[in-house]
Amino acid sequence: MPTEPMTTEPMSTEPMTTDEVALLTYSTKPRGGVVHTLALAEALAELGVAVTVWSLGRGGDTGFFRAVDPRVSVRVVPLPEIDGETVGERVLRSISVLGAALAGARPAGIVHAQDCISANAAATASARCVRTVHHLDRFTTPELARCHERAIREPSAHVCVSAAVAAELREGWGIEAAVIPNGVDFDRFATPDPAGVAAWRARLGDYLLAVGGIEPRKGSLELLDAYAALRRSRPDTALVIGGGETVFDYRDYRAAFHARAAALGVEPVVLGPVPDEDMSSLFGAASAFAFPSVKEGFGLAAMEALAAGVPVVMSDLPVLRETFSGAAAFAADPTALASALERALAHPDPARARRGRALARRYTWSAAAAAHLAFYAGL
Repeated sequence: MPTEPMTTEPMSTEPMTTDEVALLTYSTKPRGGVVHTLALAEALAELGVAVTVWSLGRGGDTGFFRAVDPRVSVRVVPLPEIDGETVGERVLRSISVLGAALAGARPAGIVHAQDCISANAAATASARCVRTVHHLDRFTTPELARCHERAIREPSAHVCVSAAVAAELREGWGIEAAVIPNGVDFDRFATPDPAGVAAWRARLGDYLLAVGGIEPRKGSLELLDAYAALRRSRPDTALVIGGGETVFDYRDYRAAFHARAAALGVEPVVLGPVPDEDMSSLFGAASAFAFPSVKEGFGLAAMEALAAGVPVVMSDLPVLRETFSGAAAFAADPTALASALERALAHPDPARARRGRALARRYTWSAAAAAHLAFYAGL
């Protein structure tokens, strides 16, 4: 999608208003932050707000991974691939390209970045911005480390999707953030297409699902060890991993994952990116959902699994305890994860499933949008 002509004028230096909101994200792929951005944009548009979503289009992408409500304007800024480019170089180029596009745009009342790349791009464009800190990372790539630090310190206001992450921000940087949880598209995941569910079961049989691809933050190696232990009692249960599009280069980690799988004698089914229209049935057909992340901000995929009525076993992290206590099982290591998954598969708990659905029903995007509007008004 073409962008407006570039200029050197800043995007906004005026006091923030809620007349128009620009939501910035770094990718068009189905990552958690991108899912959040689109759902929030659509919920704000439902409330009558003029919303534009900005993103980078990598690999020739001209739109997002799914259709977007036509009331939301979409600006995808082309970012052609460069062979041999390092992660650090790609991050710096992403900031520069998105920042130049933002600098040439008509000012928005609220500029709201959802990640470190888009927050740095806003700073490059001299735009005062709000930043949602979904989770806090530690990077070894120098460019990423600087990007991460600047994207925390530069914004004029902050939102976190959980109190646990807000506490990390307070303790590490002395920054107070508003806490506005994610929503979940409850009806979509609670009522998947029966034909789609049947198709996944016919293709995959009995399966344990994980979503987010193979990467360190998702605890993929820990999940593999747990699955190998689980297979001793449930040899016919498959491990299915969906998703995994990211700007970062995890080739070495993925190679270690596949080498570990071969050493353990297990063969996970790695689906890669799954069409958005098939996701609810993929969840609905699963026998259990594994969420062994070592770092999270909220746990949106786990909430989608609860909406689908699927038992969830997750890492024992404070951020996950905050939201999922009473609705999911927790495990502190691969051995405990295997045991908890065995119990969830062999003896599903109907009461816990009802609590999980009730929990997921409470988190709505309309409530998140209303809370964001109140937050913007306070700026």
